[in-house]
This record gives sequence, C-alpha cells and structure tokens, in this order.
Amino acid sequence: MARPQREIRAAYADSTITVYQAYAPEIGLPAVQESRFPAAWKRDRMTWIKPSFLWMMYRCGWGAKEGQETVLAVEISRDGFEWALRHACLSSYVRGVHPDRAAWQRQLKRAPARVQWDPERDLHLQPLAHRSLQLGLCGEAARRYADEWTVAIRDVTPLAHEIHALVNSGDLASAARLLPRERPYPVEDELLGHLRG
Repeated sequence: MARPQREIRAAYADSTITVYQAYAPEIGLPAVQESRFPAAWKRDRMTWIKPSFLWMMYRCGWGAKEGQETVLAVEISRDGFEWALRHACLSSYVRGVHPDRAAWQRQLKRAPARVQWDPERDLHLQPLAHRSLQLGLCGEAARRYADEWTVAIRDVTPLAHEIHALVNSGDLASAARLLPRERPYPVEDELLGHLRG
C-alpha cells in the first residue's frame, strides 16, 4: 500500500508523543536538567515542533548549526498535541481548503497553531516523496506546550552525532537501527481534514 502524501509519523505511547526541537546550549541544557523549558525560553514567540527525527536533523544539521547545538526530544501529552492540531491553520493558502485568501488570512491571524507539510528526509537528509508535519505554536499554544503539555525533555544530541557518524562511514543499516521508531500517528480524519492542503 502506498504511503499517504501527508501523514503524521511519530514515536508515541498511550498518552504522549515525542517531538523534536534544537536550541543553543543555554536553553537546551537547562530544559533537560529541569525537564521543562526555562524562563529564558520565550513563551510569546512562535516555536516549531517536529515529530520527525530526520526532519529535525535536516533542520539543525545533525546538531551542528549555530544556535541549534542541543537537540531535544520533548515528550508531550497527546491531548495537547491534538488540541494544537484542532486549533491549527495551514501556514499557506490552499485553494479548495480555504474559501478564499482573505478567509485564510483571518483564520491564520486567530489560530494559535500552524501546520506546514515539508518533504520528509532520508538518512542522507535528501527529500522523500511524502511529507512530514511541522507544527508551529504561538500564543496560547506555545504557553500550554511549555507549561502544561511537556512531560519530559531528553538530550538526544549524542544520538544525532552517533547516527551522523554512521551515515558518514557508509553504515546505513546500523544508522537506521538507531533511529527512533516512528509510525503513523492515529489521528481522526476530522482532526486533519482542514490541514491536509
């Protein structure tokens, strides 16, 4: 069976889902130590969370990009994640999904969350045919993410470096075995219908 063009794939348990972010050490390390985001983490800014480990690796250059040296696996409640999806708007206008561009702009302005579908990545960080979810949180959603939904925060920078070293050495099989186990996230069609774009 062909993989859907847009599908949420993630590591998840009964009540939590893992998303990824990368920060400078002065934000990332205290977040890991306290298992919550520090006061220096700006709750009034848009923050993007990614359920795909490899898309995060593409974004942060395996934890080598400046300001993204600490890669975090953030375990959040599935209730919170689904609240964000329910209240999200697509980050760009899509004919047929939105009545018109003005209606989309009004919705985007009010929405506390945004969805963007970007090409998933392989171990070489090359784009694949199917797309991966990026979820932008602002306002109420960002505050809830930091202060209510977050259950645990782990530093996965060493894992990112280990997988990257294996990819560079050509040992893709070993690299693939270390990847977090991501599988299709069970979400009702009504929850994603307005976000498929």
